[in-house]
Amino acid sequence: MHGFIPPQRFFPYLTWTDIHQMPEREHVVILQPVGAIEQHGPHLPLIVDAAISVAVLGKALEQLEADIPAYVLPPLYYGKSNEHWHFPGTITLSAQTLMTTLMEVGQSIYRAGFRKFALVNGHGGQPQIMEMVARDLHQQHEDFQVFPLFVWRVPNAATELLTPEELELGIHAGDAETSLLLSILPDQVRMEAAVKEYPQDLPDSMLSMEGQLPFAWTMLDLSRSGVLGDPTVATQAKGDQILASLAQSWAQVIRDIHKFQQPMVWK
Repeated sequence: MHGFIPPQRFFPYLTWTDIHQMPEREHVVILQPVGAIEQHGPHLPLIVDAAISVAVLGKALEQLEADIPAYVLPPLYYGKSNEHWHFPGTITLSAQTLMTTLMEVGQSIYRAGFRKFALVNGHGGQPQIMEMVARDLHQQHEDFQVFPLFVWRVPNAATELLTPEELELGIHAGDAETSLLLSILPDQVRMEAAVKEYPQDLPDSMLSMEGQLPFAWTMLDLSRSGVLGDPTVATQAKGDQILASLAQSWAQVIRDIHKFQQPMVWK
């Protein structure tokens, strides 16, 4: 059941007495992987985002010192994926349902005595939800340290391995995600079906798909195949490098969360 996660770090393998007797629970890091079940073109499985978040955490925890207490909750496979719902197979929660689910998970973790809770999101369509949940949980419990994190927002080798065009426009099922899946789930990648497709007719202005001044879009606005990028150049070798770099960075993130102290001007 633990998959990529080292079994001694998999939260559901604990008993309630393990948790009750756990020393200094306020310093234990609890990690919640969040993904999506959504189309990723004709060559990748629906599980891409969830698989990446869990695999990266698993590899990071293999590097983490044994004396840093950190546990991974079962991955939340479903996410808010309505930008892909024109494509069969996509399963989407509403923003409200996803927020409610994460809020109640966080409240349960707090009730158990834990005070460090990280949302490790792998789907680009929902970072804002992670941020709202984190803020609301901290507002409810001032001693609850909550971290709304995105698996790709750490230093990693993709910036060196991808072309400038791919770095800017290859945001879904392109070179990076395909290479990474070739590393972690090679039997589930159909390279013979991979197609290159970049968005057409983007505005020549300060507005963009993502970034500081985005416009709303669904995948059908931008792509016929469900791909934004060039997966045809993906390789397992690139995926191995990206995975190793992500894992190294995430091991450091977990260390940083463990030693983090919430700023508190008013006491």
